[in-house]
Amino acid sequence: MVLFITVASINAAESPVRPGDHVAFVGNTFADQLRSHGYLETLLLQRSAGNPVSIRNLGWAGDMLSARDRPTNFPTEASTLEAHKTDVIIACFGMGESFAAKAGLAEFKKQLSAFIASHRARKYNGRSAVRLVLVSPIAYENLGARTPRWQERNREISAYGRLMNETAANTGVPFIDLYGPTAELMEGKDTPKLTDNGINLNAYGYWCVSRALADALLPGAAPWVLSVDAKSGKSLGRGARVSQVKFTTAAMAFTVQELNWPSLAAPVKGQVHPQLKRSLDQLRVMNLKPGNYRLLVDGKPVATASHIQWAAGLGLNSTPAHADLESYRKSIYDKNAHFVYSWKALNQVHIVGERRKSPSGRALPAEVIEFNKLTNQKDEALSSGIRLKTRQWQLVPAAPLIP
Repeated sequence: MVLFITVASINAAESPVRPGDHVAFVGNTFADQLRSHGYLETLLLQRSAGNPVSIRNLGWAGDMLSARDRPTNFPTEASTLEAHKTDVIIACFGMGESFAAKAGLAEFKKQLSAFIASHRARKYNGRSAVRLVLVSPIAYENLGARTPRWQERNREISAYGRLMNETAANTGVPFIDLYGPTAELMEGKDTPKLTDNGINLNAYGYWCVSRALADALLPGAAPWVLSVDAKSGKSLGRGARVSQVKFTTAAMAFTVQELNWPSLAAPVKGQVHPQLKRSLDQLRVMNLKPGNYRLLVDGKPVATASHIQWAAGLGLNSTPAHADLESYRKSIYDKNAHFVYSWKALNQVHIVGERRKSPSGRALPAEVIEFNKLTNQKDEALSSGIRLKTRQWQLVPAAPLIP
């Protein structure tokens, strides 16, 4: 899956996001839900291990450049960006605006230029001008009768994406096009759907898009590719080192030293899109005797397949390292939830309404401060990443697979 990225007036060798950056997301429902799924943040933390990025998501469902309404006494965006010492703002707009079709393009261009100008030269980190990245809306998925006018909607969305690209080029701002890659994925036959209603991504959709978006923002290490020859004992590894291949009468064992984090498992049953298989970790075992074999990692069952399937290569998504990474992703969700509690006014009546003088209303300001402290603590805990280990892997004969 290829993303279209334009980076004007900056060093082309530099990625839009750099290790150690403090990053803020702003924008619509797409941006808002990135924090709930955590796939993109996991990938960016993986790729900045040792000097991790720090992320705050200010996305708000339904936001548009011209409509970013907030409750009374809500903190200003600038104050939140300053509190985070923001180095990079990643802005996701265009989907809501695209419903105005061709008639709204001129106004959207004006608003987009004004948005860029409002942040340009601002030093939210106290040292250097903030860097901006524009992200286009995704394509509109054809779900049959549930998505009328989908072809017309895609023409409208793509027009807004092109305008974003032109504006980015004219202002020297990096631009990431998600419309093209998602449109390509949505054309797949017998492949998982990316959305629930045509425009709101499901968990699998966020897994797909987050991988592509991470590649554009901060390129990183490739997935694990492990290979073992059951006849010669020769082995190869990318992302992990395979060594000490040993044979017994009924089994084969080898040592795997994890050098890089594993890849995030896809939240879908069955196969992912063919063009995304390269995003998965894989183990290939050649020259096994005919039969079925179960993979054990530190004694825990991971996968069972035939000798033919092992020779072709089997995707890995449930080793102990993958379980550790999934727990880490859930910790990211927990951190983001605490940030929302500290940032969003969840119950306005306790702030400016009739309950503001109640015990809960009086306690709210202090609770917000505590939630913010907890967010920072959880962010610091995430900076250590996951622990890479050396584990013992085994392939042992297994009973015939049930069709």
